[in-house]
Amino acid sequence: MIVIGIILAIHFSLWISSLKLTSIASSVILVTAHPILVGPLSHVFLKEHLSKRNTIGIIISLVGIIILVYGNYGFAGSGIDPFLGNILAFLGGIAAGLYILGGRIMRKQVSTVTYALIVYFIGTLILLVFVLIDGSPLLGISQNHLILIFLMALIAGIFGHTLYNWSLAHLRASFASVALLGEPLSSSFLAYIIPWIHQIPTPYTLLGGGIILSGIYLTAEQKKKQIMLTEK
Repeated sequence: MIVIGIILAIHFSLWISSLKLTSIASSVILVTAHPILVGPLSHVFLKEHLSKRNTIGIIISLVGIIILVYGNYGFAGSGIDPFLGNILAFLGGIAAGLYILGGRIMRKQVSTVTYALIVYFIGTLILLVFVLIDGSPLLGISQNHLILIFLMALIAGIFGHTLYNWSLAHLRASFASVALLGEPLSSSFLAYIIPWIHQIPTPYTLLGGGIILSGIYLTAEQKKKQIMLTEK
């Protein structure tokens, strides 16, 4: 659980950093592309079958990632590097995939509360170390930003991550990984309609993101059929 906490901290540091450098749509699509990693690794280490359709879906998703990462240079702004931001988001997605696999293994043995307390505590300590090394300020944050940070910790962190970790004791790692694909769709929509953000996805984001989601859908559909057969 200590190792999983460290991986969670790495995931957050990479992903949050990517949001300064690339669009929200690109960042969230890439960081949730972890099913292409979780599928093969869960096949090897958790003995969760990797089918031919699953493999095809992974290959399609990889093609979409290549298009999105190398082609998304239309995100307007000053002093940003979409390519680096996309790479950071993808690496954050790899960390997320390892986090999911670790959770799947540990949740078979440890309760949700114990798992969450230890992993979140370790993740918090590691992130604090990252902040101190980077020299980022811990004080002087505006009240509005503190409210946003609190809401992210409460809703996305305590409720979102904890409910997700609870589900890992009952679902295959690969299927649980695919379940997070609602995030890029909702995030991209919110980033577009919120006036002070209003990020319009680039053609490369739409094309690459669509291919990624299509490839992962094949994986999800296969896993759903497998779960139904297992229940029968």
